[in-house]
Amino acid sequence: MEHALTWTIVELASKLRSRTISAVETVAAHLEQIAAHNVAGQGIHAVIEVNAEALLLAEALDREAAKGYWRGPLHGIPILVKDNLDTADTMQTTAGSIALAGHHAKEDATVVRRLREQGAIIIGKANLTEWANFLSDRMPNGYSSRGGQTKNPYGPGVFDVGGSSAGSGAGVAAGFAPAAIGTETSGSILSPASSNSLVGVKPTVGLVSRHGIIPIAMSQDTAGPMTRSVADAALLLAVMAGPDPKDVATQGVEVPSLAKWSSLSQGGLRGTRIGVPRDYDNELEDEERIVYRKALADLESLGAVLVECTLPTSFTGGIDVLIEEFPVALNAYLASVEPWLAVHSLADVMAFNARNADKALRYGQAIFEMAAARAGDNLASGSYIRARLADLHEARTNGIDKALNEHRLDALAFANNLGAAIAAKAGYPSITVPAGYTSGGKPVGLTLTSGAFSEWKLLQLAYDYEQATGHRRPPVLAE
Repeated sequence: MEHALTWTIVELASKLRSRTISAVETVAAHLEQIAAHNVAGQGIHAVIEVNAEALLLAEALDREAAKGYWRGPLHGIPILVKDNLDTADTMQTTAGSIALAGHHAKEDATVVRRLREQGAIIIGKANLTEWANFLSDRMPNGYSSRGGQTKNPYGPGVFDVGGSSAGSGAGVAAGFAPAAIGTETSGSILSPASSNSLVGVKPTVGLVSRHGIIPIAMSQDTAGPMTRSVADAALLLAVMAGPDPKDVATQGVEVPSLAKWSSLSQGGLRGTRIGVPRDYDNELEDEERIVYRKALADLESLGAVLVECTLPTSFTGGIDVLIEEFPVALNAYLASVEPWLAVHSLADVMAFNARNADKALRYGQAIFEMAAARAGDNLASGSYIRARLADLHEARTNGIDKALNEHRLDALAFANNLGAAIAAKAGYPSITVPAGYTSGGKPVGLTLTSGAFSEWKLLQLAYDYEQATGHRRPPVLAE
């Protein structure tokens, strides 16, 4: 079962269907890898908690399979979910914070429920940058007071693991699960996916329900898959997507059928026009830029026409909208947690952190403090409204939409997560796919972005590139 740690969901599902392997064997192999390298071994610290019922669930699914009953395409597949998604089981949901230790959700997040309905086994919760990297401006990617420091399997302690879905990315790369669910407000899927040589999809806001996810900002939050292949990402997205009466953003959204999501084929890049934004690769190291430029050349060789274009850059670091929305969103979530918990508002969490500063405030809480200072506005201030409308104008009207329309583009190309902010503010989708490695083994990703609800097109483009280049290779974890 050693090879099971590098198989894709599609490969595992085929072997499970043919009864070549069992769900119990599959889950056990991944649990053994967690035991070997999560705390012990390389100390990746990607998993913050293991599901004590994972093997029991696997046994139940095997019994069903023996009777010819299959819940869906994920029957028996172990999946990690980020520790800001509610799971109504033995596991806690804490956003990596000791302030929420002991919090057990009353119901699954909609995303988690849909995964389980299709046969997925939630094998554990993934560590993250605490509070989805919205606690402190000094906190390193992958650190939380509850879960410690997640490391990048491609260079533990050397390469940045990415954030905030650090455990989701590192866990899949390290062989702890064949796929994971991350969340993104701005770069939190694209960053760890590209840093850990994975495929990551940040969907259009509204394609995937946000219900049951500890929030940052209503306008930008979304969940998405992190996988070893584009086909796996398409499959998970098909399962996750769709309208949810508990999330207004999903109302009226039309989702392609599972059959369509599963019908990827090569040739998707032929005849397309891909925009290459000026000045969006300035932050790359020299070797990363070489890998990125080679990826662009590969797009051309596969039939795409590259078009240099311009996107706004001045606003990409602004978090005014997130700062205003965070207290409203978090207070609404915390209002429903167990009454015996010490935290039921942002103010409560800050007070708890101050009382437990030695553990909770290793890197301070500067972002919390900024948000708390605006908490009384309740989004009624002119500054919030103007900032939100300005974000939409710059990111959509004067940004992505303008570039796509003026140059007749199918997508925009970026390295790693360098285009994450503009897509996040627009609420538009992106997909990152492994593009290669530096001479030192550091992963580099190619990210494609387009307009609202263009996920299917982006998956086709990414699949063509992935199949033609075959860059991804698993890390080597020394004993």
